[in-house]
Amino acid sequence: MPEHFDVLIVGAGISGIAAAYHLQDQLPDASFAILESQNGFGGTWKTHRYPGIRSDSDLYTFGYRFKPWVGPPIASGTEIMRYLEEVIEENDIAQHIRYRHHVQAARWSSDDNLWTLSATNLDTGETREFTAGFLWMCQGYYRHDKGYTPNWDGMADFGGQIIHPQNWPEDFDTSDKRVVVIGSGATAATIVPAMAGKCAHVTMLQRSPTYFFIRPNVHELAQALREIEIDEDVIHPIVRKRILFDQNAFIQRCAAEPEEVRQELLALVRAHAGEKVDIEKHFSPGYRPWRQRLALVPDGDLFQAIRDGHASVITDEIERFTDSGIQLKSGDKIEADIIVTATGFNLNVLGDIDFIIDGAPLDFHETLTYRGMMFTGMPNMVWVFGYFRASWTLRSELIADFVCRLLTHMKAKGAKRVEPMLRAAEQDMTLGPWMDPKDFNPGYLMRGMHLLPKRGTTRDWQHTQDYWHEKDEFPQIDLTDEVFVYDGNRASA
Repeated sequence: MPEHFDVLIVGAGISGIAAAYHLQDQLPDASFAILESQNGFGGTWKTHRYPGIRSDSDLYTFGYRFKPWVGPPIASGTEIMRYLEEVIEENDIAQHIRYRHHVQAARWSSDDNLWTLSATNLDTGETREFTAGFLWMCQGYYRHDKGYTPNWDGMADFGGQIIHPQNWPEDFDTSDKRVVVIGSGATAATIVPAMAGKCAHVTMLQRSPTYFFIRPNVHELAQALREIEIDEDVIHPIVRKRILFDQNAFIQRCAAEPEEVRQELLALVRAHAGEKVDIEKHFSPGYRPWRQRLALVPDGDLFQAIRDGHASVITDEIERFTDSGIQLKSGDKIEADIIVTATGFNLNVLGDIDFIIDGAPLDFHETLTYRGMMFTGMPNMVWVFGYFRASWTLRSELIADFVCRLLTHMKAKGAKRVEPMLRAAEQDMTLGPWMDPKDFNPGYLMRGMHLLPKRGTTRDWQHTQDYWHEKDEFPQIDLTDEVFVYDGNRASA
């Protein structure tokens, strides 16, 4: 017999732990379990073990609102895992997690108003079934087993090692090795300074530049409040609000004054990298700030490594790999012993799980998103997809509040099923891709856009990436609006 729960959560990372906390805090009588394919919690922070791994969002907003963060704003992977472990222990969440359970299929039955999940225990090979009235997808948006590496000519000829950061070997020795890190985003900007001075030389090879934002890895307001012995439970929300206010102002400036912001960002790089580095060539992107994710460099460590001569940056395109390194299209060559492909993720949707609705396979791309969390034709299901321009956790907790409110509303009205549907006036609404590429266009999203649901022309039918409005809008979502169809009957809404 399948094991039954009121709610099944898929994934024990940042979002899944948030879902578990808020579910048991707001709905203490609801039964739930978390199915996690890895052998531990943490998601991204469990998967990635490359040198120097750290957050690229500040922990005052990347951390949970209910658990004060007391460390530096940009935290190491180890510090984040310790924080998550404390959350799990302090709230007795471990008892609900089923590790090494890989969900392969999710089947919805309208006759029973139930989800049935088939999950394989990766230790025993046994496949078990779990049922639930509500499904909460917190598994993230990329494949954890293998990162994205382009297929360059000559890769098989290279005599050294090629490594993707997602698959970093244990106890990997880079002493006296010439290392090339291909990429220009947050991962490359983390690995390069972490390896600088610990190998013969490390080179960041990029096809095009990224914008970097440099700041000290302390928060002055937090430090000032600590000096006068303010309690951390008070400091956390104050600093959180300060950071969110400043972030919103900066994002607005990026759209309204892109050239001014560009010059400010380049001036920061110039101040840390020194005059010998060609800033316009290597650190001046061809797009406006925040059209792709801005990479944080705490204390300017990447540029200090370049300034000290332990690291260098090359902006060029790859012609092919050779037995001893990389041949560039400019005609130059880079000699290497190790090549790290910090080239991004393989995006997936809903964990690459086979979804079947009343016996019919679901094409997720053919659905329409309701506020980036619910989908037409998918009853009793919410997917957590966070923010690009703000911390992922912020949206995880907004959605957690919404789900708990929705489940409470359904129980009060005796409803067993809910799904979003277009209102009568929206039937002819123009549909577009999940994200407007003119607004935000990172490579992993563009490569996988064909897998994602469609969006409409109004805020209700978009994933807006706008925390500063959603934090006020989500609590005001009217659960009696006709967009929510309960028990298959629009009139019941």
